[in-house]
Amino acid sequence: MSLHLSRRLDAVAPSATLAMNSRALKLREQGHKVYAFAVGEPDFPTPRFITEAAYQAALKGATRYTPVSGTPAVRKAVCEATAKHRGWQPTPDMVTVSAGAKAALFNLAMALYEPGDEVIIPAPYWVSYPEQVRMVGATPVLVETREEDSWQLNPADLAAALGPKTKAIVLCTPSNPTGGAYTEARLKELAEVLRGHDCWVIVDEIYGDLTYDGFVHRSLAVVAPDLRDRLVVVDGVSKTFAMTGWRIGWTIAPPRLAKALDTIQGQSTSNAAAIAQAAAEAALLGPRDELEAMRQAFDRRRRRMVEGLNRLPGVRCRMPEGAFYAFADFRGVLGKRHGELRIDTDDQLAMYLLDQAHAVTVGGGAFGAPGYLRLSYAVSDDDIDQGLAAIGEALARLT
Repeated sequence: MSLHLSRRLDAVAPSATLAMNSRALKLREQGHKVYAFAVGEPDFPTPRFITEAAYQAALKGATRYTPVSGTPAVRKAVCEATAKHRGWQPTPDMVTVSAGAKAALFNLAMALYEPGDEVIIPAPYWVSYPEQVRMVGATPVLVETREEDSWQLNPADLAAALGPKTKAIVLCTPSNPTGGAYTEARLKELAEVLRGHDCWVIVDEIYGDLTYDGFVHRSLAVVAPDLRDRLVVVDGVSKTFAMTGWRIGWTIAPPRLAKALDTIQGQSTSNAAAIAQAAAEAALLGPRDELEAMRQAFDRRRRRMVEGLNRLPGVRCRMPEGAFYAFADFRGVLGKRHGELRIDTDDQLAMYLLDQAHAVTVGGGAFGAPGYLRLSYAVSDDDIDQGLAAIGEALARLT
């Protein structure tokens, strides 16, 4: 028997940050200060009342298996929080709680996509969206969006991409990597196009509570309630509640699909950790004053990061509406040299900035936007100031 690996891996791209993280680790081991602008998680601790709820749950016996789709209590909490903060009322039989939103998305890929199917994904995109589609043998159809349109998918471009093989479309609002968010008006336009085509509509709302400048996140379930019979909302506690390590996400889907997700999860991970589910329940039903304090801190850092990037020669960055990422256009820097090194791609630039400025960024090519870099502002004000100063000095050495 041949000991080869599965051929499905041939279609999957390796992590875009693997080499960067390895190099950053070495720099830290050598005693250098490294500016972690690639991080995709809040730098705040999980609020104490959530951790305390998990501790008390463990003492009371929350250490065993739960129903595959989550405890009745946490599924009810998801429904209550969705009604209160997203404006629509799902039912517990629509909720599947998973070990993080990424696992929820992978379960969807397993349940929905088959070889020959096409899945529309606006670019720039979170790196795992197209890779999960490829892993199950389907084809991602990448549709470009434009910065001048706030990185929102154009209805005409959506209509042109839809076809007889389209199985689903995946939207993310607010977006990783751009921070762009869909307005209610644009969602209505997209819904009008989608009404003419029978496909699943998947909306990742993991950053929905992190918006700024008065921008109001609107769920497609509210904007177009007639689409709910084929709408799937993906959400979780990771970003809003600083709970990335607790690994709790979920889907809200029509009951028929939710049952399929339960079947898939039952034969893979089974239930998410019982203690983490108790923590998520407390987070969803608890006070939000600490969340608002975190959001205000992100807002302050957002302005600090974007304004600092725009002061760098050859760099442009729009002010994002949400999430905690600045997606900066570095194309004005490409083509320059540092000695014998010519920097022609965003990956080369990211590695140069790591070596010269000790700043970890992510090249935009991994997100479908060559020439851009993603920088997280989920770091301290001092790190933003010092890291951008180091980047500016590194750029000044290019000729």
